[in-house]
Amino acid sequence: MALRSGGHYLGAMPLPRPAPPRVLLQDLRAFMAERTRHQWIAAFFAVFMPAAILVLFVVDGRTNIDPGEQVIFVESWSGSRTDAEIRAAQQVRQRERERAEAERRRQWKAVGDRLGIDP
Repeated sequence: MALRSGGHYLGAMPLPRPAPPRVLLQDLRAFMAERTRHQWIAAFFAVFMPAAILVLFVVDGRTNIDPGEQVIFVESWSGSRTDAEIRAAQQVRQRERERAEAERRRQWKAVGDRLGIDP
């Protein structure tokens, strides 16, 4: 039979006719009647746990993904400033930074003194 050339030597197999909904419901009812209580509990958890994990992944993926509002301060300077004015402004900003850093060090030293930590 297999040596013949041409098309398939087996004809097309017919598909089973679809069952009516009444028969499907009877079959489902019979299947459910055979299950014990602990099988239903296990089936519930077998479906619930992966579904809960998937839902949590989706919820977690949608939280905290947008950066918060960010405020950027920009100083506007005239284009006709001299180099001396630029250096003077830089020195003023540097003194302000040094003062803030010294204040921060003083505060941390006070915390260390209260806790009895030697530097």
